[in-house]
Amino acid sequence: MQILDGKPAAQTIKEALQKKINSLPAGSRKPCLAAVLMGNNPASETYVASKIRNCQETGIESRMVKLPDDAEEKILLDEIARLNKDPQVDGILVQLPLPAHINETKVIELIDPDKDVDGFHPVNAGKLMLNEPGFVPATPYGIMLLLQHYQIETSGKHAVIIGRSNIVGRPMSVLLSQPGKQGNCTVTVCHSKTQNLATYTRQADIIVAAIGRPEFLKADMVKEGVIVIDVGINRVEDKTKKSGFALKGDVDFAGVSQKSAWISPVPGGVGLMTIAALLTNTYHAFEKRQSRN
Repeated sequence: MQILDGKPAAQTIKEALQKKINSLPAGSRKPCLAAVLMGNNPASETYVASKIRNCQETGIESRMVKLPDDAEEKILLDEIARLNKDPQVDGILVQLPLPAHINETKVIELIDPDKDVDGFHPVNAGKLMLNEPGFVPATPYGIMLLLQHYQIETSGKHAVIIGRSNIVGRPMSVLLSQPGKQGNCTVTVCHSKTQNLATYTRQADIIVAAIGRPEFLKADMVKEGVIVIDVGINRVEDKTKKSGFALKGDVDFAGVSQKSAWISPVPGGVGLMTIAALLTNTYHAFEKRQSRN
């Protein structure tokens, strides 16, 4: 068993970006990511803080727009419209989930597709389906970069994805089936309504677990030599921890790792790559805007 460790993979990407940013002509502006955070969700605050910290480490400028939980939808939409028009902002990130009174679809569709570094806008989703250049959602993109870093051969393999969200499952199925070094898979998408799900996972050469259930995938559900990518980040009560909780993935790591050729840990795997992918998207947005000037 070998670990798909996100730390060195993400660090390699960040160092390459930092080198590009440091080589920009003196006096020129740097790439800029604007993060919009609504409310006081502790997990969301932690994620945004981590993204901003990684921007600073890489040389990408960052802005934070923080709105109260009960702010009217129009206020949020006005902020996004302002960021769309700001020539100094290359990427816009709206941290999800949003409060219940906010229409997430309306918010996502308002973001300029050329600044949509989260890759959720319908224009970018359509480009992904057509295998055209655009922004790929950060978590699936990060997974592809992780496979690339460790030179995992995927061509001809059977990939089973557990989860069908627009954020991970669906785009992941497209990326793994597309032509390319980390593509050319035969893909099966499973979800909460799939009957006899273990029948599919036992056939899989590659499993992407993104179902949001702690330690859902057990050792008896996989075959020997499987490659397992754990996307889950679940907070589970743990009174032995100072925080009062432990982070668990969607995979029973202790059991499944005994049968895996490769497996990603939680934490320390896909989460780090998601941020690295977001930074990469931001730099690409910056390059695209610069080429127009």
